[in-house]
Amino acid sequence: MKIIKVVLSLAFLFFLLPQITLAQAPPKDERFEAVVVKVQEEKQIEINGKKQLYQKLELRITSEDSKGKIVIIENGKIPQVKVQEFKAGDKLVITKSKDEEGKDVYLIADFIRRDSLYILFAIFVGLVIFIGRKRGILSILGMIISFFIIFTFILPQIMQGRDPILITVTASFIIIPLTFYLSHGLNMKTTSAVLGTLIALIITGILANVFVDATRLTGFASEEAGFLEMMRQGAFNMKALLLSGIIIGVLGILDDITVSQAAIVYQLKETSPKLPIQELYSRAMDVGKDHIASMVNTLVLVYTGAAMPLLLLFINNKSPFGQVINFEIIAEEIVRTLVASTGLILAVPITTFITALIVYNKIKL
Repeated sequence: MKIIKVVLSLAFLFFLLPQITLAQAPPKDERFEAVVVKVQEEKQIEINGKKQLYQKLELRITSEDSKGKIVIIENGKIPQVKVQEFKAGDKLVITKSKDEEGKDVYLIADFIRRDSLYILFAIFVGLVIFIGRKRGILSILGMIISFFIIFTFILPQIMQGRDPILITVTASFIIIPLTFYLSHGLNMKTTSAVLGTLIALIITGILANVFVDATRLTGFASEEAGFLEMMRQGAFNMKALLLSGIIIGVLGILDDITVSQAAIVYQLKETSPKLPIQELYSRAMDVGKDHIASMVNTLVLVYTGAAMPLLLLFINNKSPFGQVINFEIIAEEIVRTLVASTGLILAVPITTFITALIVYNKIKL
């Protein structure tokens, strides 16, 4: 009963997290949710010598404070690179402001996406529980704890001006054992993975610090960093924020690598109890090398997929390769990818060696 209460309490807190907002200036415009009732008019118009889509939309506000109110919005009336086409039934976020004459002006801000996000999240949770059973439930609990620590400790502490690296490392030393033991059980196999992960994480942090300094990265390569600096000028150490982001990013992947390697060593020992420690390590590393090979390819594809628009900007650039990778926005991704990959690669022999020592010396929890 106690574990059920803990799970329910943490789940309740998790679903409250989206409502936790960081301190910011109050918005000038009112925001409402609305649904497109019908498209009153749709045609191609010419603006500045270029044709673009124009729509006159009738929307019904669904937000409680103005529920049922009908508003008319003209979409594509001003020059745009690409005009979004809307249809009846689309759920939108709209804003209301005042024009120079004091009249209400409504504009479309965005789509409402949360219904699809809830469905996707439900599919994810359902599959994890259906396939993983008890382990799946515990892994979901571990994920909730991770989010809880990030949103209630890491982000608030950084917002208050604390050192992002110190805060992230401190939180990692809490997240790693909690999530590992929940997902994989309280045993020496998990302990081996925890130790390997912590050591690899420390090495990754040192490498990140060295090469962020060596490449003179400022942390201002992304638009988000620029906006954050505008909001809270001088309040954040953007370079430290970049380093903490690298640490958190690699933390999520280390779990898979270190637990797998620890499990391999234990399986080998159970199958061949008389294996000497050198052969135990060697055989486990044969599998670990396959992990490294597949992981390197996976990381390259993952980062390439995430940076597709950025890569397309440079694909037709006539500048030499050496100049292209010198741009901070590119250099930052290269450092992030290579440092994270190096930490993951080192985690394989480190975890294998620690587990082999524990198994060979028959250390029990």
